[in-house]
Amino acid sequence: MDATTLALLIGAGLVGGACNAVAGGGTFFTFPALLAAGVPPVAANATSAISIWPGHATSLFGYREELRRHAGRLKSAAPAFVLGSLIGAWLLSVTGNGLFRQLIPWLLLAATVLFAIGPRLRSWIAPTGSGTLPKPVIFLIDLLVAIYGGYFGAGLGILLMAVLTLIGLSDVNEANAVKNALATIVSSLAVAVFIVTGIIAWGPGAAVLAGAVAGGYLGARFARWINPRILRAIIIAVGLGLSWIYF
Repeated sequence: MDATTLALLIGAGLVGGACNAVAGGGTFFTFPALLAAGVPPVAANATSAISIWPGHATSLFGYREELRRHAGRLKSAAPAFVLGSLIGAWLLSVTGNGLFRQLIPWLLLAATVLFAIGPRLRSWIAPTGSGTLPKPVIFLIDLLVAIYGGYFGAGLGILLMAVLTLIGLSDVNEANAVKNALATIVSSLAVAVFIVTGIIAWGPGAAVLAGAVAGGYLGARFARWINPRILRAIIIAVGLGLSWIYF
């Protein structure tokens, strides 16, 4: 690996880790960088997941107060996210590169649209104003999101923010904290599957990892100072950008 490639991968990890902590979509930086380094698409996605995993985890230190307030939501969501992330990671390990490429832009676009219309859609689903969906529906939504996250991490943060909007968590910074915790569950279990199945490119992944560790914590601290409306606009813009690039 030459110096230019090394710098590219470290920089991608730094920006990707920060982006995931703030608005999601960090794989927009890490996945293309790994492809540019010569890693095949499926392996690049798995390597991106293991590289940015610490960014999700370290960002939680910046959200300790918010996580304590939403401990109940995290506990109730854990079973669906554990099961779904394992299913999604296994599916990636047996998927060919051709099908993988075809699904990416559609999944990203759907997640972005859902986030953009989330508040209005929640009002339509829960007209009584309670903002609470039935538990089986929440479990199914969580399971599908986790399968997506285990299969392909790009846009997971956007999709999680959309789901949290649908269940009534309207404050963006509060939702951002819960999003990072749930993303940590998904990425941790997916990484375990990728290691077992042997589809990680360890050399390039270590370079991205070095940047992602710092990026996750810095991003969480920066997110506190962003106006919620601006943060929502950033999330939507990142999602549309991801969709356009992959299309």
